Amino acid sequence: MSRGTSPTLASFRLVWGGALSDQEWARLEPHLPKHVGRGGRWRSHRKVINGILFRQRTSVPCRDLPARSGKWKTVHDRHRRWSAHGTWKGTLRAVQADADAEDRIDWSRVSVDSASSRAHQHATGARTAAPCIPERRSQPVQHDPDEALGRSRGGLTCKIHVAGEGGRRPLAFVITPGQWGNAQQLIPVLERIRVPRPAGGQTQTRPDHLGGDKAYSSRRNSRYLRRRQVKRTIPERKDQRANRRRRGSAGGRPVGFDKAVYERRDEVERTVNALKGFPAVATRFDKRAYGFYGTVTVAAIRLWLRS
Repeated sequence: MSRGTSPTLASFRLVWGGALSDQEWARLEPHLPKHVGRGGRWRSHRKVINGILFRQRTSVPCRDLPARSGKWKTVHDRHRRWSAHGTWKGTLRAVQADADAEDRIDWSRVSVDSASSRAHQHATGARTAAPCIPERRSQPVQHDPDEALGRSRGGLTCKIHVAGEGGRRPLAFVITPGQWGNAQQLIPVLERIRVPRPAGGQTQTRPDHLGGDKAYSSRRNSRYLRRRQVKRTIPERKDQRANRRRRGSAGGRPVGFDKAVYERRDEVERTVNALKGFPAVATRFDKRAYGFYGTVTVAAIRLWLRS
């Protein structure tokens, strides 16, 4: 600390730069791995995670991380392994479980939306063979042959399909190539909503109400939501409405639509904007799909810790 700088100001600069505050760390630490391996590499969780968050906020290469983050190779390898093994995914569910136990999840207003992330040139050129993870022999999670990259007029992109709750925090998400449609990803996103209840009881997987725009309107999605007894506010597309009317009574009843409820769909849009507020999420720098999935998961964990 330089002469004349107050501890409060120094702490503010550290938190503003992406580091965890003491309160956030107290909520995160119980859900991190406790194992101490050879060399004690799991002893510096907070320092390494602050380095990961610094990269999230600045999108600098790991080699350019500040000295307070420790060795850049440690930051890189730990994020890669925890992304591959699902450690970040399990941590996110544990943080969500704490929020649910404190009744801080609004299950009555869950909405779905998507956002595209431009792929940086460093995100291309991944090898086709699965990466070698020495700690475990199982295949890493979210390892796709296409690495969730799709080519469009703007270049290589990937898409983040998000299910957000009423408090503007992500419940679950799926990473796909950028040219994939939204309607086909509604069911996979909802299937990933799994908030355990440590005090006992069934894992929460079903929202009370689901909202979405016209891109998610399809008979398949309607049947799925009806079977799970999930109320929905999804407007019907013009072609679907015309086709239903043309079929007469065989086309089924009109889709119910509440404009006041639909206006709350901006909550998931603000959730997506909060995720893309991390430059490493707005622009993809990870070659592997599971690596980028871990990057988005870390951003989601940070949003839950801030709430």
